[in-house]
Amino acid sequence: MSDYRIIKQLEKLIEISIALSSKMSTEQLLELILNGAKSIAHADGGTLYRIEGNNIKVKIVHSDSLNLRLGGKSGNSISIPSIPLYHKDGSANLANIVSYSYHKKTTVNITDIYAENNFFDFSGPKKFDKLNNYHSTSFLSVPLNNHENDTIGVLQLINAIDSNTGNAIAFDNISHRFTEALASQAALVLTKQHLIDDLEAMFESLIKLTATAIDDKSPYTGGHCRRVPVLTMLIAEAADSTNKGYLKYFKMNDLDRYELKIAGWLHDCGKITTPEYIVNKATKLETIFDRLELVETRFEVLKRDAKIKMLEDIIIRPEQKVALKEIYQQQINDLENDLAFIKLSNTGGEFMKAADKDRIYKIATSYWNLGNKTLAILSENEINNLTIERGTLTATERQVINHHIEATIAMLSKIKFPKHLKNVVEYAGGHHERMDGKGYPNGLTREQMSIQARTMAIADIFEALTAGDRPYKEAKKLSQSLLILKKMKEDGHIDPDIYDAFIEKKVYLHYANQFLTNFEITTKALENMKYAGIGEDLLAELSLLLNKKIKGEEDFLNAMKQKITLESQHKYGEIILKYSKSKDQQQIDVD
Repeated sequence: MSDYRIIKQLEKLIEISIALSSKMSTEQLLELILNGAKSIAHADGGTLYRIEGNNIKVKIVHSDSLNLRLGGKSGNSISIPSIPLYHKDGSANLANIVSYSYHKKTTVNITDIYAENNFFDFSGPKKFDKLNNYHSTSFLSVPLNNHENDTIGVLQLINAIDSNTGNAIAFDNISHRFTEALASQAALVLTKQHLIDDLEAMFESLIKLTATAIDDKSPYTGGHCRRVPVLTMLIAEAADSTNKGYLKYFKMNDLDRYELKIAGWLHDCGKITTPEYIVNKATKLETIFDRLELVETRFEVLKRDAKIKMLEDIIIRPEQKVALKEIYQQQINDLENDLAFIKLSNTGGEFMKAADKDRIYKIATSYWNLGNKTLAILSENEINNLTIERGTLTATERQVINHHIEATIAMLSKIKFPKHLKNVVEYAGGHHERMDGKGYPNGLTREQMSIQARTMAIADIFEALTAGDRPYKEAKKLSQSLLILKKMKEDGHIDPDIYDAFIEKKVYLHYANQFLTNFEITTKALENMKYAGIGEDLLAELSLLLNKKIKGEEDFLNAMKQKITLESQHKYGEIILKYSKSKDQQQIDVD
């Protein structure tokens, strides 16, 4: 071999060694290793194997003369069976050249597989030759041994080519040694890549474990930490594919996507500090139990006392029996009405009127007797809870809930994130901020927030609006949620451009189809959606719901008729009749 060729081989080895240190996927590494080895040894073909359990699995196959590319970046599937490392009796399989290299941790250099008295079983390559009109001659099988001397794969080269004649020749000692040097470096790089992949997988598992623990902490928020990352990525992809406004400059690579996904999984990790009784507070009077039962008991005592007084008065004034019974019945009616109103107020809702609050205050002026004590029918704490304007949380409890985002930021700030995850804290900690600076915890404005943080803010809101597992409200219909989101855009709550991408790319439909298996439709949605800038997407929603292409009103009616069953005939029949005859379609619901 000439000195010039040796120099060229050495230069190629150095070039590949440098390339191996760059950031690339495992698939790219395998391609680089096989192509590099073929180039150094001037081989016509090669195969790269990986160890999987007790088998050696083919990952990439190349043959220049056959123009064959299987596995790897080619996308072509590999049908070659794996090679067992052990026989059925447990003994090592030494018959195959690659399994021999694995067990003996040594390179095997075969000059001609068709030579007589060959130790190895080459029935496989010979069968391949017949099927593909090929002639396998020389083989070089090199184990990929890592720093712990574990064999993680085998590199096999086939048919060294004479540069002058083009014929297949044996692999010379220089090519043999250079290939071993490359295999050694490749094994270390693959091991490092495997360790990185394992660490990332473990990191993601711990993150998802935390998110699952938070979701499972309360039956009312189960799934929130799992749904928000998915919705965040859907919206981010919509923004990435937008070609107008400032979003046309927003482009994500794989690392950007991974960083945002991790932030999505961690966005509510601070809720682990939130007391369960607040997270689970389904009614206004609930703490560790619903105190409505205590109030009901007091009212029962009042009704009992009223009855006792009536009976005592009848004994004293029997001639007034009828009048006394009427007074008693009126007292009972008043008590039952007051209790019914308290029960209604206890459920919480979108808004409590001032008049309803006044009625609670009036009811609270009543008293009941417990032994020798005269007590107010409602305590100050119960009054404060029953007069909550929206939802079921008091101002103090709302502050405790809101503290979770501060806890999230504090917890994540203590983690030493690698460079490619440096923005996780900012993304996860900004989903309760508003574009107008009225959000919390830091009162950031649109200009102070990244596009990713603004994206997660919309995802968190839309998930909450459509979620059906909240204790204090029913899930909003899809059209209602979009209408609220539109209003938030106009009020400076959410980013208008990201909202537009959310609508234009139909993210809401993709999300609904994936997570809202029973999402509701109303014919009033048509007006709501037009207002939200959606236009004819109601028909697309109906298509999803009915599994049928809906092109217009006639198709809608026919599709609805097809949905009628014996169980639902009355309901749907009545709806269709109303839909057909009504001039005011906004009054008709199709659930």
